[in-house]
Amino acid sequence: MALTMIFTPRSMDARQYDETIKRLTDAGLAAPAGRLFHMCFGTGNNLRVVDVWESQEAFQAFGQTLLPILEQLGIDPGQPEIAEVHNIVKG
Repeated sequence: MALTMIFTPRSMDARQYDETIKRLTDAGLAAPAGRLFHMCFGTGNNLRVVDVWESQEAFQAFGQTLLPILEQLGIDPGQPEIAEVHNIVKG
């Protein structure tokens, strides 16, 4: 069952987000196994992230690389809101 992960960090700006993506890309995780969808939105220091993952296990495996990067950049991701996906429409 697919899961939606909604992250609302206390504070994250475009520079921090872009650096996170750069470091994930450098680690070979630009498109991690099990992630179906990724989106970042918001303004100023209030960027938010929505991911859809195939499973909790895939998300947790990715977190092993992501969390240390966020810590290095001073980003507190907080606890994600997690919900089961009922339907995904592409296009």
